[in-house]
Amino acid sequence: MPLPNFDEQASLPSEARVFRLVLSAVMAILALNVARVSQAADSPLPGNHPLNEKQVGDLLVSQLRCAACHAGIQSDPVFEKLAPDLSEVGTRLSHDYIQRFIESPAEVHHGTTMPSVLASKSAEQKQEIAEALTHFLIAQNHAETKPEPSQAGSLDQGKKLFHTVGCVACHGPREVPIQEADEEEEDYDDEEFLDRPKFAPIAVSLDHVPAKYDVDSLGAFLFQPLLVRPSGRMPDMKLTREEADSLARYLTGQSPPERRSIDPEPALVAKGKQYFTQLNCAACHATPGMTPAPKVVSLQDADWTRGCLSDLPGPSPHYELAAAQAAAIAASFREASQKESDKDRLAKTLTAFKCIACHRRDEYGGVHDDYNSFFETTEKNLGDDGRIPPPLTGVEAKLRPLTLKKVLFDGESVRPYMLTRMPQYGSNNLPHLPDLLQRLHAAEAPEFALAPADDEPELSNDEQKERRAAARVLLGDKGLNCVACHNFNGIPAQLNKGIDLLTMPERLNKEWFHRFLRNPGAFRARTIMPTAWPNGVAAYKDILDGNTDDQINAIWDYLSLGTSAQIPPGIQEVNTPLAVGDQARVYRGRSRVAGFRGIAVGLPEQLNYAFNAETGTLSAIWSGEFVRVNWSGQGAGDFNPAANPITLAQDVSFVQLDDQDAPWPLLPVMTKEAPVNPDPLYPKNHGYQFQGYYLNDASIPTFMYRLGSVKIEDSSVAIAEQDAKRLQRKITFDSPEPQTIWFRALTGEINKASAGTYRSGKLRLSLPQTDVQLRPQTGDKEKQELLLRLSLPQGKSAIELNYELLHE
Repeated sequence: MPLPNFDEQASLPSEARVFRLVLSAVMAILALNVARVSQAADSPLPGNHPLNEKQVGDLLVSQLRCAACHAGIQSDPVFEKLAPDLSEVGTRLSHDYIQRFIESPAEVHHGTTMPSVLASKSAEQKQEIAEALTHFLIAQNHAETKPEPSQAGSLDQGKKLFHTVGCVACHGPREVPIQEADEEEEDYDDEEFLDRPKFAPIAVSLDHVPAKYDVDSLGAFLFQPLLVRPSGRMPDMKLTREEADSLARYLTGQSPPERRSIDPEPALVAKGKQYFTQLNCAACHATPGMTPAPKVVSLQDADWTRGCLSDLPGPSPHYELAAAQAAAIAASFREASQKESDKDRLAKTLTAFKCIACHRRDEYGGVHDDYNSFFETTEKNLGDDGRIPPPLTGVEAKLRPLTLKKVLFDGESVRPYMLTRMPQYGSNNLPHLPDLLQRLHAAEAPEFALAPADDEPELSNDEQKERRAAARVLLGDKGLNCVACHNFNGIPAQLNKGIDLLTMPERLNKEWFHRFLRNPGAFRARTIMPTAWPNGVAAYKDILDGNTDDQINAIWDYLSLGTSAQIPPGIQEVNTPLAVGDQARVYRGRSRVAGFRGIAVGLPEQLNYAFNAETGTLSAIWSGEFVRVNWSGQGAGDFNPAANPITLAQDVSFVQLDDQDAPWPLLPVMTKEAPVNPDPLYPKNHGYQFQGYYLNDASIPTFMYRLGSVKIEDSSVAIAEQDAKRLQRKITFDSPEPQTIWFRALTGEINKASAGTYRSGKLRLSLPQTDVQLRPQTGDKEKQELLLRLSLPQGKSAIELNYELLHE
């Protein structure tokens, strides 16, 4: 529902007129998807948001951080938009841009929430103050060197990424897709875009980007946006470093403007520091050594014709706001606050973080009609199910609590065919959301409760076997043929490669699963999922006596067996060999030697290894042929070594132990008797976080991950010496402070061959000179584990390990 247009109401009192000025800059920030502040009142709101005027105003007050300067405003940390980190701004942004932006923020960056603190100054004064502040900010840089220029990525790849991974939902498309071009232009590749005038976006403008960033600084920001903007309004899109660099090349353009580099002058730095204090910049930008000024009087009884909301620029910060925004802020301050319901808080959250730009919830949100064609899939037969992000209506009843956390905070995805990505806003910004959804689910629980799903009698072994056999038939091609459209245990379906069936019991609530199978169309319009039990009646009367509840429960229990479930009939497993040429080759998928997030790396020297990205460990090494995958090598299915591998432990490799006798934390193991993962957040609970990888000129990957505050880069190359080959692995650490971490280098039957050299079976490992401990293996006292105690200094350090395969 659009906000009222006060531009047509000339008879408004001056107080309301002033308020309408306050509201423009923020709608652009809060998912109200506005490109230009001056056009905000006439622009559609993103996804048909459900908020009333006061609720919009509450969000705007938090987004504009009114509480940073004014007392008496209750700040809501969930919706408060923190200012960017300025500590290294001189290495990230164009120096010319910094100065111009300080002089006139809204003119340089349309839609910014940064107010003009110099609005009342003359042009000469603005230039003088902005220049001094620029010198002061540049002088705050502490990075020793600027990152090496990136050679990765391409403009064409960036164009495609921008229009497919979800950037369009918040920033609007920049080019017209082929299918929307003129009818006479018929000879273009479907996957390309025509260079056309930009759409008038209803989202956050990117016109300022070429003048603000260069390719390297923008690529670094897009790769890890939450480091600079911790409030998450620009989320992490799970880009690889190459993808981030490609997007940066596209957004900065082929002919970026010239940049003038400034060397800070001490006199101007000193003046800039004084201005930084006088203008109270520290109220929003936390800066070491700078203290915010005391907060000014409460706004409760303020004169709205003066100060920040004045029509005329004055000494206070000046916001250029649209009428509707100003009216909403006025409503926020005027109307008494009432206790917020969980339903309203969820609506505010989904609006503030732009979730409803892609997802529909009840009667609001969803993909904008003009942007629908930019949501794509690799499995076109799945229809909207395969390309449009799933609705959030009832998501609290659908997903298990741990699944919600893994989707929101760990980037878990079960739809590799959907090109639009689920953004990551960071666990610091949405910590309330899983519990909020669970409270809503608890309030609605009676509606979703199904007695047959929970109150089944205990079955005998023979009855369990009968049920499993029945479920296998129902899933297979002699029954409902679910395997025609759903992958099973990583094996692709023959028709449509939909969500893997074995993921469902771990992700979904059983009650929701029951309700969905009975009537899929009630949960998602235009779904291609057939109704196998129309009106609750089973189509196969000869299976489990045609009892609908028994059949659905049997399917659930069968899938709950996990990887031990026997493959249903109708599945044909096809293995395709992948070869390595003159450059390294990387294949991603799941594997018995590397887990669900496995990455296989083949090197031209015919030495190969697997890396488990779920736990951050080198998990297998083999020589000879590379891998076999279970379909045409699209980077999304099972892989297994094409030769016999030496397998290593798949537990986390780096931890911070309390002492040298503390047991190593082991990867949870599921069995037939215990099919549910007891610790699905195992890696995260021990401080591990995978952050992608980048490729060098020879396509050799460097994996990036973290252990707590320690950044780790991990890369391996093959070294051929006469008849021997070894894998040389270099691990680099970047620690913000001196600290000790532990690395488990080897497990099994380990013998010390010489100083710094250990052998286990057909693998010989050479270690650096460091503190080494060989002790009984955690979980198997008959074997050993080799631990390295690493005392990391502040800054960067590295270790090198050599893995040699023995043939005797």
